[in-house]
Amino acid sequence: MLLFAFAVGSASADESDWKTSWDGTLYGYASSMVLRNDSVLNPYNQIARQPQRSDVAELRLNLKAENETVRVTARTISSTREMYNAFGSQSRSEGYSSQWQVRVRAAESWNVAAGRDVLNWGAGQFRSPSSPFYFDNGRTDPMRELVGMDVMKVSWTPDMQSTTTVARIVRSGYGATQPDVWRDSWLAKFDQREDALAYGLVVAKAPHFGAFYGAHGQYTLNDEWMLYGEFGSSVLPVVLLSSADAAQPYVVQSPSPRSNAALLGSSYTLESGQSLMLEYLHDGHGYTAEEERAYFQRATIQFGLPLRLLPRLLGRDYMHLVWQSNMMSQDGYWRLMFTHNLTDNGNELSSYGEKAVNPHLSIYALAVLPVANARQESSTLYTRSVTVGIKIALP
Repeated sequence: MLLFAFAVGSASADESDWKTSWDGTLYGYASSMVLRNDSVLNPYNQIARQPQRSDVAELRLNLKAENETVRVTARTISSTREMYNAFGSQSRSEGYSSQWQVRVRAAESWNVAAGRDVLNWGAGQFRSPSSPFYFDNGRTDPMRELVGMDVMKVSWTPDMQSTTTVARIVRSGYGATQPDVWRDSWLAKFDQREDALAYGLVVAKAPHFGAFYGAHGQYTLNDEWMLYGEFGSSVLPVVLLSSADAAQPYVVQSPSPRSNAALLGSSYTLESGQSLMLEYLHDGHGYTAEEERAYFQRATIQFGLPLRLLPRLLGRDYMHLVWQSNMMSQDGYWRLMFTHNLTDNGNELSSYGEKAVNPHLSIYALAVLPVANARQESSTLYTRSVTVGIKIALP
């Protein structure tokens, strides 16, 4: 249906003042991961059977057709993947839309839209407490592609400063886990933008568990400094509770008790365009140090469950540091990240680099190095990971 609308728009551009455009990127990359044979959660890769090496070809396309009233957009992903581990190899090919939308300007200040939309916001780099759908916002992995939620929404923008949006979440997008906890849920969001200050308030309600309440904001002090923060109060669909007493069993609870998560961050931009970001995250859904130690102790005798219901974060408190190059540079981009888990004192170093060979061809690499042991979160499954590849800009 979406491709048909795009085609009709292209064919009738002269008659109805439609404008169409497209661009895309072709990726080819190889990844290698050194798994931990002494992993408490996945010893000798017997449980998860994760790929130790993979070769991927992927095409990401952006399509757009619009006139003064209607805008149709789509982001499509096509990929083929070969994965290898000690148990053999596996192939997988897929094609889907990570995002698509039909938006109609219904009146001067009103927009109505339907499609697949990434409902993500806030300036947080490590995690996004203010989003009920994307706590892991993917910003720690420059290669990751977020998939949108299938929504219908109405937005009211009475001026250039404020926007109010009400959305019906029809279902989670492509590849969502089942059962789909966000099917038939509601979202309301208010955003305010001023010269130095921007903030948003969020409420979301799924049918079978408590409401989510969130807020995010950022304040620009001057050309160099920006302060930002995010907050969320949520009830998770299911959690694995871990008593500090290792002799007690795990407890699966659905839904979880209500807990809060908050992130505070600051960003400093140098004259060169490079920037430094420092963030602190507290996640009330995580374990205390004693609960995390007991979690790993129980996992040595109870396989499967602690990995299958692995919490979104094991710890409660984290520091995250980012140093990155000027994102407007035409020659390339690099990003260094360091994460310290204040709960178990584990660390993780990661780096991403991209170099433009010519206006259409770039080479890139992503490396992740946990600095921890098998009973610290960052190194529970692997000891290092490297991805190298090329990308070709189209057309």
